[in-house]
Amino acid sequence: MKDIIFRIGLALLLVVSFTGCNDFLDTTPTDRISDEIVWSNKENVTLYVNGFYPYIDRYGNFGSSQFNGNLTEGLTETLKYGSYVPGSKAGDANLYVFDPEGISPSGNLLDTWAETYERIRRVNEFLVGLGKYSELDEETNKLFEGQARFFRAFLYFQLAKRHGGVILYTDMDLQKDKPRSSEEETWDLIENDLDFAASVLPKQWDQSNQGRVTKGAAFAFKSRAMLYAKRWEAAKNAADSVFNLGVYSLTERYEDAWKGGNAESILEYNYLITGPNHTFDKDYATFGEIENQGGSGTPTQEMVEAYEKSDGTKLDWSPWHVEGGTTTPPPYNELEPRFHATVIYNGSVWQGKVMENSVDGTNGRFMGYREDTYPKGRTTTGYYLKKFRDEAHTDLVTYNSTQPWVELRLAEVYLNRAEANYNLGNLGEALDDLNEIRKRVGLPAKEGLSEEEVFEAIRHERKIELAYEGHLYWDMRRWRLAHIEYNDYRVHGLKISPAEGGYLYEYVDCDMQDRKFLEKTYVLPVPYSELANNSAIEQYDEWK
Repeated sequence: MKDIIFRIGLALLLVVSFTGCNDFLDTTPTDRISDEIVWSNKENVTLYVNGFYPYIDRYGNFGSSQFNGNLTEGLTETLKYGSYVPGSKAGDANLYVFDPEGISPSGNLLDTWAETYERIRRVNEFLVGLGKYSELDEETNKLFEGQARFFRAFLYFQLAKRHGGVILYTDMDLQKDKPRSSEEETWDLIENDLDFAASVLPKQWDQSNQGRVTKGAAFAFKSRAMLYAKRWEAAKNAADSVFNLGVYSLTERYEDAWKGGNAESILEYNYLITGPNHTFDKDYATFGEIENQGGSGTPTQEMVEAYEKSDGTKLDWSPWHVEGGTTTPPPYNELEPRFHATVIYNGSVWQGKVMENSVDGTNGRFMGYREDTYPKGRTTTGYYLKKFRDEAHTDLVTYNSTQPWVELRLAEVYLNRAEANYNLGNLGEALDDLNEIRKRVGLPAKEGLSEEEVFEAIRHERKIELAYEGHLYWDMRRWRLAHIEYNDYRVHGLKISPAEGGYLYEYVDCDMQDRKFLEKTYVLPVPYSELANNSAIEQYDEWK
């Protein structure tokens, strides 16, 4: 993928040099460039298609297109952002959970309508040019078409999971006034594009093309998309196809699963010190790593309490909920391995230092919510996020971060197939997939569960295994559970204070007001900008 990143830069420079445009992100080749340069040889077409690969980054945790740069977990019970003022990785998520009425056609931080349609237009322009002007052989053309159609499906998925049925463009006949298609038609396009991509892309590319989308990526993404579409058989078959390739396997250690460059990674985006890169380590750093930065969002006590003990039983946390607190240290050492790979807690070791996520701590520090405008490296929950952090990256002032974003990994495919099997009535097969995930971290197998218990087990494993990977909020929406469980609740943490040679642990309210979820926001509105320029489009019923 690093080679692809380098060639993406060359592609963009090539386009800019011929167009004279200063903003290369808004530039696409003209017909003249398409005819005379791009389509004449494979190298130029490769440079063109490389321009679609940054979309993997844009909608990932290190990009800005999913929720204005915030983690969508901030809209759930699992993550608390420490600021109360508007801003990316500041108070945006808090404003949305306290006042979801702020979501509207004129302002919506979850909206990605305009930028996604611009990207779809670029993909369609490529596909039209490929069909009209390419001088390459049919097999090579299909490899390019397969990559482009994967990205078109990827982009339409971002719209479909927010809106359902959207406007469908598959060519450059850009009708100004065009109505929305149905939700089924939207999912049909996504499924058809992924089926085509899977039919023509290779299982593996040669070394010079490592990092490109593969047959496995198309199948894996289809297994995800078809869950949203509630096409259970299609989701199951797509997941089966991933396993039948025999290319992927779970990493031995959970903490390596999302790091990329291994057998579990199906599709990832890599970064470079010289750029592109990201700022995740700065944004979520512990107190003491970088002055006046970090601690943007931190795991909640609710998330910590969701983890099982290493023997598969649940820990009783009631002794730490008592009024006035307790000096008994929480038994973090009893929790299963995924907790230790995900959360930095008081007494854990991070970058060679014993963490003290306490009031006036040196390595980590507690700050009550609303005590300051920004956390500046402090935690409002008593915890820090460990997952995705690069522990070896210690110079956060000089260098940005380069750890990869893994968009698709095999554990998710197991969980996708488990859910599809559950909905098809194959409870035993669903448990088999869950148990493969649990086996990696030494947890006992689940067996003999009722239908309702199997669904709860699926929910639990997705929440824990895929923690902070951008799934939970969207899962709760597609399950239609958000309006039930994300209303009239608050998140909590542990305020940790030095006491009697140890610490006092106090269970504290980290919100100070109830959170809300509006049912109508299961479907996000068509933005006013589209309504103003498209006389044929109709606003969704929920927003009329």
